[in-house]
This record gives sequence, C-alpha cells and structure tokens, in this order.
Amino acid sequence: QVQLVESGGGLVQAGGSLRLSCAASGSIFAVSAMGWYRQAPGRQRELVATFTTGGSTIYVDSVKGRFTVSRDNAKNTVYLQMNSLKPEDTAVYYCKGAIATKGSGYFADYWGQGTQVTVSS
Repeated sequence: QVQLVESGGGLVQAGGSLRLSCAASGSIFAVSAMGWYRQAPGRQRELVATFTTGGSTIYVDSVKGRFTVSRDNAKNTVYLQMNSLKPEDTAVYYCKGAIATKGSGYFADYWGQGTQVTVSS
C-alpha cells in the first residue's frame, strides 16, 4: 500500500507565505507525476501545480509567479511554496501522485488526505 501525507497548512494573512509538503511512503517502486490540487467550498477540485511524467511543471494561471512546486526524488516528497497568498487561495490542498507499487507493473493515482489553507483578508 501507498500513503501520501501532507503537512504545512494553516491560517495566514493575505500577503503571507506557507510551504506545503507531501511525502509518499509504502511499497513504492517508482513515482511519476506528482503535484498539488485544491478544492474550495462549493467548487470543483482544480489543479494548482504539478510535475508531469516528463518532469516539466504546470501551474494554474491564478498562481503563476506566486507558487513554486519542487520535489525531492530521493525522499518521494513534493513541496508547494506559496507566496503572496490571497483570500481566494483558501481551500483544502491535496497531494496527488502517480505511483507504481512493487510488483504491480503499472502506475496508479494516489491522493493525500488534504491540508487546510486559510488566508484571511
């Protein structure tokens, strides 16, 4: 089995910064794409930032220039540095990874449990 555990959420004032972390653990053979999504109340879950299978990065337009996604492959961990936070960034942030478990022969998507980010005005 595989677990993704997020940390680093919290309450911050507008203009502030937070850094989210997501560590994958368990019977992991390989990790491919890994990144961050968010879901605000009453809205659909949306992509925030992610590494693709080719190693490039994709950002939603609303966070470009403010958020940076990075990863530590040795630790199977992905990070999201969030600067200049706005109230509209308030959401539950989820980590998602495309992971192949040992002996499976294929990649499957795994999700973390989510971490709340609240930005006050």
